[in-house]
Amino acid sequence: MAGIIGYGAYVPKYRIKTEEIAEVWGEDAERIKSGLGINEKSVPAIDEDSATMAVVAAKIALKRAEIDPKKIGALYVGSESHPYAVKPTATIVAEAIDAVPDLTAADLEFACKAGTAGIQICMGLVGSSMVEYGMAIGSDTAQGRPADALEYSAAAGAGAYLIGKDEESLAIIEDTCSFTTDTPDFWRRPKADFPSHGGRFTGEPAYFRHVRSAADALLKKLNRTIEDYDYFVFHQPNAKFPKTLAKRMGIPQEKITDGLVVPYIGNAYSAAVPLGLANVLDKAKEGERIFISSFGSGAGSDAFSLKVTENIRKRENAENLSYFIDNKEYVSYAVYAKYRRKLKGL
Repeated sequence: MAGIIGYGAYVPKYRIKTEEIAEVWGEDAERIKSGLGINEKSVPAIDEDSATMAVVAAKIALKRAEIDPKKIGALYVGSESHPYAVKPTATIVAEAIDAVPDLTAADLEFACKAGTAGIQICMGLVGSSMVEYGMAIGSDTAQGRPADALEYSAAAGAGAYLIGKDEESLAIIEDTCSFTTDTPDFWRRPKADFPSHGGRFTGEPAYFRHVRSAADALLKKLNRTIEDYDYFVFHQPNAKFPKTLAKRMGIPQEKITDGLVVPYIGNAYSAAVPLGLANVLDKAKEGERIFISSFGSGAGSDAFSLKVTENIRKRENAENLSYFIDNKEYVSYAVYAKYRRKLKGL
């Protein structure tokens, strides 16, 4: 059995309020906020990308795990905003944390669930003893077309997870399962600057069907109920979807509160669930159980069941996610547009 032996989370310090974006486009800020449940979102600095953020998160995970990076036998970076079209982000991260050369590394892409897909791959490699440790990272600087609904939510962040044997784990991964179909609710063509989406189609046929199906399948597989879990972390493109799903499944809202970070940082895409899980692990106690169900457009969901161990005390060895959420600096729309390279004439 495999588990999480270390984790790290990072969010850029810059933020832009949804009111600032709404004012530029003449939108009703209160309507936007009530519809999305997002007060502000993170903005990567002009010299930050998915690789640099992944490096920071990976270093925090290593600090918490207290292992030699040379022991990492596999490293995967999931993102839909890799800095290169052809050149792996994973090798950049591996070199930066001194994990090279004796490891396998690759980039993953499955919209917002590429990070959790990496965790599943590492579980298999560790569980089969092919590698001693594996690292899975979800990192994104999400794109949103100016004036599009995504501009109010598309954010940035990174979450890194070191997977090892269960006896070392902060949290044992008890089981996992997935639900996948060809549902084209969101896409970005080659050389396109911004993604396209199916509007309301992204709700019922995509998000709700997949996240719920993966969750129900895992609960059935483990013969468990909602009452067996203390925390739930769902993919969070906005605050409304996870809350609606929790209500449909009969999950008390207080069980999703700690894992719901989107109101403060926006939708970090591949990092969304890794960041929500990090915030839960920052607070969870030994013996508590955590349920996760991610989502990636295209479309699929990965569900996990975790049990926190006595090794959770190691979380004190490194910065918690709250450090990065609380340390922030607001920027204007003009600075945001510059940092996100929305001014295409430059």
